[in-house]
Amino acid sequence: MPIFALRAGRTVWRRSWLLAGVVGCAAPDGPAGTTITNVQILDGSGDPARSGAVRLVGDSIAAVGDLTPAPGDQIVDGQNLTLAPGFIDTHSHHDWELQRLPDALGAVSQGITTIVAGNDGGHRMPLAATFDSLERSPPAVNVAAYAGHGTIRRAVMGDDFRRAATPAEVDSMTRLLTRELAAGALGLSTGLEYDPGINSDPSEVVALAKVAAGVGGRYISHIRSEDRWFWEAIDEIIAIGREAKLPVQISHLKLAMVPINGMADSLIRVLDAARAGGVEITADLYPYPYWQSTLTVLFPKRDFDNRAEAEKILREIAKPEGLLLGAFAANSSYVGRTVAEIAALRNQDPASTLMGLIREALAFERANPDYPESVESVVATSMIESDIARLLAWEHTNVCSDGELDGAHPRGFGAFPRVLGKYVREGKVLPLEGAIRRMTSLAAAHVGLSKRGTIAPGFFADLVLFDPATVADRATPKEPRLTSTGIARVWVNGQIVYQGGRTTPARPGRVLRRQAQ
Repeated sequence: MPIFALRAGRTVWRRSWLLAGVVGCAAPDGPAGTTITNVQILDGSGDPARSGAVRLVGDSIAAVGDLTPAPGDQIVDGQNLTLAPGFIDTHSHHDWELQRLPDALGAVSQGITTIVAGNDGGHRMPLAATFDSLERSPPAVNVAAYAGHGTIRRAVMGDDFRRAATPAEVDSMTRLLTRELAAGALGLSTGLEYDPGINSDPSEVVALAKVAAGVGGRYISHIRSEDRWFWEAIDEIIAIGREAKLPVQISHLKLAMVPINGMADSLIRVLDAARAGGVEITADLYPYPYWQSTLTVLFPKRDFDNRAEAEKILREIAKPEGLLLGAFAANSSYVGRTVAEIAALRNQDPASTLMGLIREALAFERANPDYPESVESVVATSMIESDIARLLAWEHTNVCSDGELDGAHPRGFGAFPRVLGKYVREGKVLPLEGAIRRMTSLAAAHVGLSKRGTIAPGFFADLVLFDPATVADRATPKEPRLTSTGIARVWVNGQIVYQGGRTTPARPGRVLRRQAQ
């Protein structure tokens, strides 16, 4: 849904409350529900909060306003806290552990009610089977998904992916993507900084993006470079949007290199110019100066023994003390230590240590091809706070976590409360209603979800009750799975999944498929 439709929709929603006789009257007769009273309602539109109540019946919002609960309703006293739509995490990896952790504590404890999977070019294929499994054993949160270019590319090319695809191979990818879109994928995701997507020709990506566009799908991308060739990567995603004629979203927008730190205003000018030229480009962002990925991604040419490149990485992308290992199967004692600390332990210079760690990780991977977890990962500090604040304030940026339920980066447990605490209450980067819009209705619009992200009659009852005065993240790189403060209750499809600082047994999450066009 385009942004203008959301803005137009605000008037329609307010008018619908009045025409239905909802505001200032008793709730209508009908089945018993739940009435949440005494709350400050932020409906997700960006409008300021209003006092009132919200009535839920079944999985949906039945009424909003100055309500009298219906006979038989369960009454929840909101204690003058703020009630908002449940947060929509447009770039999430929480899904990878849902089978083992169906209560989704890391997500629901920060107010997330819907996660969007299949990002960075990777998804569980075939998607139809993944969705069927989620419907047989539902988690606590709703799940939508993109189809991943990398997954599809590897299925077609196998290990022979370090080259451009042939026309026949692109045709095979097209058939697989068409199948995944028919299963309900939101569109196409790419991870062009990762294997195997890094070797793709831009024409391959455009061809597949056109397939997504043909069914009303979207395109979301971990762009080809977030550091050395950043501006070229931005040009590429704009070109994809222009040529394929579909909405495009930059995943976890960042300026992740010293020479481009501080250039957020220049970036926004480029993005605004693209929008003015007819490209519907948007972004999501998590509010941390450090990212998490693999050590190997630091070497885009995969020249892991290139000392000059290693030294440049440690000088311009992340300092040795800013590279914290989140996983390292070859030597678990290194987990939680920085490259600087490991270099001191090994009596080596940091560049030698960085190259050595990659050699050891690759050797472990070759010796253990069926190892079920990440062989290595790193949390790397590359961004600066002023850029994060400026990019968050861009009107076409929504909030995401890029997080995991059992990961090493604190974003998996703290991204959304961190925005509300650090960037709203403390930093005044955004007003509260603007931040909530970026977490809800704007996020829904950016990924094409309907009936979510807004408190209005007829929308699904995904809600979060929180205290704006205390909401804050507690997770850190050293303790990444600490739950946040200030989140009182969370509802998914009308059922409480989190309250009193803990999850409930409810598993009301649903699969959210792209609607056929």
